[in-house]
Amino acid sequence: MSDRINTITVVLEEDIRDDDCEPILAAIGMVKGVLKATPNVAKPSDYAAEERAKREIRRQLERVIYPE
Repeated sequence: MSDRINTITVVLEEDIRDDDCEPILAAIGMVKGVLKATPNVAKPSDYAAEERAKREIRRQLERVIYPE
């Protein structure tokens, strides 16, 4: 027996303007079985989480490049 999927999340490479997002939403909406495609507005907490992740990756990279 296979699992049933009810939602697919698409993550964009970077934040884009809402009017530039319309063609993407329209294309996703044309895929067979798609009931609705809705955008999520970026929040300051999203930016903070992204910056924290970048910082952690930099720290790990520095440990590899400059081991103690």
